[in-house]
Amino acid sequence: MKALPNIISFFRICLVPVFVVVFFNDHSEFRIFAVLIFAIAGISDILDGIIARKFQAQSKLGKVLDPLADKLMTFTAIMCLTITRPILFWAVCVFFVKEALMGTGGLVLHRKGHKELPASNAIGKASTVTFFIICILLMLFRNLSDAIAVLMISVAVALTLVALASYIVSYTKIINAEKQESGE
Repeated sequence: MKALPNIISFFRICLVPVFVVVFFNDHSEFRIFAVLIFAIAGISDILDGIIARKFQAQSKLGKVLDPLADKLMTFTAIMCLTITRPILFWAVCVFFVKEALMGTGGLVLHRKGHKELPASNAIGKASTVTFFIICILLMLFRNLSDAIAVLMISVAVALTLVALASYIVSYTKIINAEKQESGE
């Protein structure tokens, strides 16, 4: 049971190229298949987390695989949507900058000796769920006007920026607490 969460995360990574092939298939019924693959990836992300916590099956590998699988699918979905709707390119940039900043902050904390990095918070989870739903809607309804698509992705980006701000606050609190403990 200990390896199951890692197997599920690896499965999610394997779904990424399948998603891309199906997403760009010209047949309209494949739109549903792309959504199903994306949904399976999202549900399996939740499932591997539940299994890891319930059976205490967290591992160092899992702490890398799980977020990697999540980021790969998320970034792939937004890139695929941007290729079909170039007007959404700015959203890719925002998501990339957010992930780069969070990754850099996590790396800095790790190098400072923090074993446990701040976990996802409620705002981060809300942002992820909102992004997930909006991506599904944009995949299902490819004929939506650009204005509606931009409005929808703007909601996801706004939540992403709020989540980033909350992570920066958490990061700053950890660094400040560390400075106070060391007497700086």
